[in-house]
Amino acid sequence: MNTLGKYPRTFWVGNTIELFERWAWYGFFMLFANYLTGSSDMGGLEFSQSQKGLLLGVGTGILYFLPVLTGAIADRYGYKRILFLSFLVYLSAFILLPLFSSYTGVFLMYLYLAVGGALFKPVIQATVAKTTTAETSSIGFGIFYMIVNIGAFFGPMVTLLFKSSYHTVFYISAGIIALNLLLLPFYKEPGRESAKREGSVTESLAEIFRNMGGILKDTKFIIFLLIAAGFWAMYYQLFFTLPVFVSQWVDTAMLYDFFHTYIPFISANYSSAPGVMEAEFVTNMDAFYIILFQILVSSLIMKIKPLRSMTGGFLVCTIGIALTFVSQNVLFTLAALLIFALGEMAGSPKIQEYIGRIAPVDKKALYMGYSFIPVFIGNLLAGFISGNVYQSLSDKVAITRRFAEAKGLHLPEGLSSNAYFEETARLTGVTPEELTRLLWDSSHPSRLWIVLLAVGVVAVACLFVYDRVISTKTVRGN
Repeated sequence: MNTLGKYPRTFWVGNTIELFERWAWYGFFMLFANYLTGSSDMGGLEFSQSQKGLLLGVGTGILYFLPVLTGAIADRYGYKRILFLSFLVYLSAFILLPLFSSYTGVFLMYLYLAVGGALFKPVIQATVAKTTTAETSSIGFGIFYMIVNIGAFFGPMVTLLFKSSYHTVFYISAGIIALNLLLLPFYKEPGRESAKREGSVTESLAEIFRNMGGILKDTKFIIFLLIAAGFWAMYYQLFFTLPVFVSQWVDTAMLYDFFHTYIPFISANYSSAPGVMEAEFVTNMDAFYIILFQILVSSLIMKIKPLRSMTGGFLVCTIGIALTFVSQNVLFTLAALLIFALGEMAGSPKIQEYIGRIAPVDKKALYMGYSFIPVFIGNLLAGFISGNVYQSLSDKVAITRRFAEAKGLHLPEGLSSNAYFEETARLTGVTPEELTRLLWDSSHPSRLWIVLLAVGVVAVACLFVYDRVISTKTVRGN
């Protein structure tokens, strides 16, 4: 409690704003992959896995690339102004996005939504960095990361209640973002009370690119950012791929039966059919674990150097995310998610803490903007894995079509994905459950775990070497 009292009011206001922004974002984002690829009779758009991977990889990647510019712009023109602009973009994008169903239209609207996120991200993280000290930063970023995951947990839990109407999902996110417009007057910019904002837009952009050039010369910092990209490539499988994999392959009947017996409200509201829990409910347990354990984990690792904590965290994350794709048993998936979450809690907040420590006081938002570069690169790689690689190795729709063609089955044109699978099962003379088991045993869609393990192990090995090479030096060489 003594530590909590050391944080100023702006720290708590910023975290509350972050809570609602993450609530709005994850309220739709956890459902987005299945919305893009889901069967049309369930409200999905039936894009291919490759299309989904490209859209999510590039769109989400752009969201994390633009803070390189928006962080510097926020330093120049004021955090509060940029937050206001961000909320306006968010609000309009959430309202407009469900009105599009073509791939091009959805792609462009998602890019527009990403602009809102890019304006928001560096400002709040810079606020946390400016309102914490070397003594309070570990717990401070732990609190921040717990707040992120409270929003990440409750967002999908609310919107899943309305999954039968995806339009409503987006409108709920718009309503949550509108709450931040009410909070904005209470936000006081840390360290900017008497700041002067001078110079034209052209001069500001020139300064931004000069700063970019200076940072790009910092070889050690750039190497760190590239290594961290491996972590984010694994992390985003939680949203890009795992909900689809659970929906297609994992047997959730055991979890459904438990809730149906002991907590019927959950089985009644978070299942797509009797005996089937919503895939996003399962994957959302990652955020639930973090809510429970983040402060404890942050307390345990607060004295561990950020790079050491990241190395251990990334290794545990690698093991956890790989295991989530190994089995059709939902209890195994939940246990693997717990392993993943423990690694995430140890590693992810330390990335921001590490960069926040080495950033110049007057350029916190700029440096926090660069903390998103590995997320940008990681998203591009995650999109490729979730798209082309998943479609080749693990996509149930693609595997079913290959199976039907190999068997010489003739199915009507224009069937939804679900109808195509059910008709394939009927023509084969088995139940849909038996066909799922047959395809699992013959096509081995779980092989994706090997790809993720390889990516993670390479990232961990590189970070281990990086930590030993830089020793006690900072990435700026001071």
